[in-house]
Amino acid sequence: MTGHRSFKELTKGFSKERTARVAMRVSALKSEMALHELRQARERSQEDLARELKVGQPAVAKLERRADMYVSNLRRYIEALGGSLEITARFPEGAVNITNFAELADTQGSRDRS
Repeated sequence: MTGHRSFKELTKGFSKERTARVAMRVSALKSEMALHELRQARERSQEDLARELKVGQPAVAKLERRADMYVSNLRRYIEALGGSLEITARFPEGAVNITNFAELADTQGSRDRS
């Protein structure tokens, strides 16, 4: 395609300060993503995920649009992408990892193997 240049080519004339600002912005953007953006960043299609989750592609599309869902469904989605889900509560004094959900996953896993 004509007129298209790589990101590296576009940024090669940047000052060190500007390059550092760009890197910080990229890092910030990568740390917060919607589910569909996360799936795309992991280079997976809805069809790939649907096969792994044993659901139809429309179910994956619907899950990605939901603002409210079961933790177990979110966990399965994240695990299908190759990750693990951690729930953290943040307070002014510090952060606490909530373990109830890990116990739930362990219980469900043992039930699935029965």
